[in-house]
Amino acid sequence: MCVAFPGKVIRVDGSVAEIDYNGNTVKANCGIVDVKEGDWALVHAGLVIQVLSAEEGGVMQQLFAELNGEVFPND
Repeated sequence: MCVAFPGKVIRVDGSVAEIDYNGNTVKANCGIVDVKEGDWALVHAGLVIQVLSAEEGGVMQQLFAELNGEVFPND
């Protein structure tokens, strides 16, 4: 099973976006989806595959946190 995970875009440089996952940042290719700073993005295998609304991004992050037994603070 493959899982795409939501994160918040903190920087875009050409076709590379820096994504924040609760304080951990990674770079993801955004060549197929138009993203900008502040967007929530769904990332799979290092590729941004979808832009999410803030509500969708927050709900998905909370769901993943609950699945991991974590308490997730609301933004």
